[in-house]
Amino acid sequence: MTKQQQILPSDYGDWLASLKQRILGARNRALLAANAEQIHLYHDIGRDILERQNRQGWGAKVIDRLSADLRGDFPDMKGLSASNLKYMRFFAQECPDRLIGQQAADQLPWFHIVTLITKLAEPHLRDWYAREAIRNAWPRDTLTVQIKNQLHLRQGSAVTNFSERLPSHQAGLAIQILKDPYHFDFLGIGDEAHERDIEAALIRHITRFLLELGAGFAFLGRQFRVEVAGDEFFIDLLFYHTRLKCYVVVELKAQAFKPEHAGQLNFYLSAVDAQIKAPEDKPTIGLLLCRTQNRLVAEYSLSGIDKPIGVAEYQLVRALPTPLDTSLPSIEEIEAELSRDLSDQKDQS
Repeated sequence: MTKQQQILPSDYGDWLASLKQRILGARNRALLAANAEQIHLYHDIGRDILERQNRQGWGAKVIDRLSADLRGDFPDMKGLSASNLKYMRFFAQECPDRLIGQQAADQLPWFHIVTLITKLAEPHLRDWYAREAIRNAWPRDTLTVQIKNQLHLRQGSAVTNFSERLPSHQAGLAIQILKDPYHFDFLGIGDEAHERDIEAALIRHITRFLLELGAGFAFLGRQFRVEVAGDEFFIDLLFYHTRLKCYVVVELKAQAFKPEHAGQLNFYLSAVDAQIKAPEDKPTIGLLLCRTQNRLVAEYSLSGIDKPIGVAEYQLVRALPTPLDTSLPSIEEIEAELSRDLSDQKDQS
């Protein structure tokens, strides 16, 4: 033991850990406060631009001049480009009360807000994605991908028996973590691929795979070996879910769902619960991913299964998603609207 260690008080380690937590908390609060101030400022600027444009009839040329003047006076300040000023105006127009649905906009970074108001037209969809982005701490790229892939239509849509096999508080969360269908088009393989090919491709693209599965999934292994009475069995994919506090067994089937698939997965869940699950872990759940499924057949099959299981389809190749609202303006259309100057309006009057 060094001399320095000898003079430290016995509770020094706990005190140091406490100080670190307080410092981190203060830093996080400062960042949130700074973000809130930025969003308030941007909304105020956007509201001023909107009001003046409506009252005085000026458009993009004035905004271009305003941008140049502001950047000249504040050369170290980012976010004063003409395009960003136009986003501020659109923000004030779309969210006059500084709310995105029921969510306070200042809980989100600026370009999350820009993504929500330019890619989604319906207020209830903006609210849903804003809430999910805050809850899951999505970066902007993830938010963009989830909107493109229409997560709101897929989340919580799998056929499950969770309501009958899990406590109500866990069943609700477990239902929401599953989707239907899952999109695996990032694998770059066609519908003719076999199960092992799909497994291997998912592991090669594990980051994208985990993103598609959703927050909380921790990958533990592929072809995970379990032994029962001297016989070997291999689980396709094994995960642990950090929010559900349970193991998740995923089985892939390169074919349509069959009732016997649920029986096989039920056996794997029993083995994991008996051999791997710790006493503090929640019951293991299963996810059966099939090329296609008949939902009524799946419901009948799961009704006689003891373990909590969900059944969903996956897509290796899919068409481009249908636009959510073709009338939603792009930034180019926003700029075109603002490009009407005073003389144009006089000509129309």
